[in-house]
Amino acid sequence: MGDARIDAALAEHFPFSGRWLELDGARLHYVDEGTGPPVLMVHGNPSWSLLFRGLIAGLRGEHRVIAPDHVGCGLSDKPDQARYPYTLRRRVADLGALIDRLDLGGLTLVVHDWGGMIGLAAALERPARIARLVILNTAAFLMPAGKRLPWTLWFTKHVPVLPALLVQGLNAFARGAARWGVVRPMPADVRAAYLAPYDTWHNRLATLRFVQNIPISPADESYMLARWVDEHLAELADRPMLICWGERDFVFDLDYLAEWQRRFPDAEVRRFPSAGHYLPEDEPDALLEAVRGFLRRTAPAPAGARQ
Repeated sequence: MGDARIDAALAEHFPFSGRWLELDGARLHYVDEGTGPPVLMVHGNPSWSLLFRGLIAGLRGEHRVIAPDHVGCGLSDKPDQARYPYTLRRRVADLGALIDRLDLGGLTLVVHDWGGMIGLAAALERPARIARLVILNTAAFLMPAGKRLPWTLWFTKHVPVLPALLVQGLNAFARGAARWGVVRPMPADVRAAYLAPYDTWHNRLATLRFVQNIPISPADESYMLARWVDEHLAELADRPMLICWGERDFVFDLDYLAEWQRRFPDAEVRRFPSAGHYLPEDEPDALLEAVRGFLRRTAPAPAGARQ
């Protein structure tokens, strides 16, 4: 990143070579490791591709593993709002540009948190490229009936001034997620790596804007696109799907898991009773085993073996 302090915080935990996609007004950082059938991992807020480091290292021997950072997040550029809109529609366009420019086909999509809505929207726009889906504590549909936002998210979304001071001034959202998004406490150095890219008021803008963009009502900028994804999600029902779920997630709780199962009754489901929102942190080995097994079981047969 060019900042020696940040580089030192990341060196041990994110030992991957960075690549860059030039977008209109910003550079998007991504990891592209290994060879084989492609696996694209899409993170949410306030994490970044660091979340997938165990899956990247564990799958790159058999797969080409791509993990981008959304603009404003991780190691990507962090432009101001005059240069970048920080909307759901732009996030989907950015991810679509990456998929298309890398010409990814036969793609397995792994999504977490906001990555679900962003990733599945991009998938619905180019379904011929999508082969399999791996769902990790996320949603790609509107909030299930009767659900409400946790008060912390509601407050950040709706109260105009104080949340900006807390989120951008004190980095409260990213700090809180690093502590309360896991059941097993993160080591201090791992927590520092999660927070390292969000080290100034300016560099925390995306963290705030993601929360402000949560689609709750038609008045929200992201609502119409989110509703479109909700209404078309069944078009991906014929793809093999693995759902891995941390049961102690206070945002994407078991009601969201039930909604995924209702919509995709044929999906494989692995529940992790002792994991929270950051499932890859709480259960890295078990998650890698589950994903690797799913990819091997659902791999297409070699052409010569088909009947």
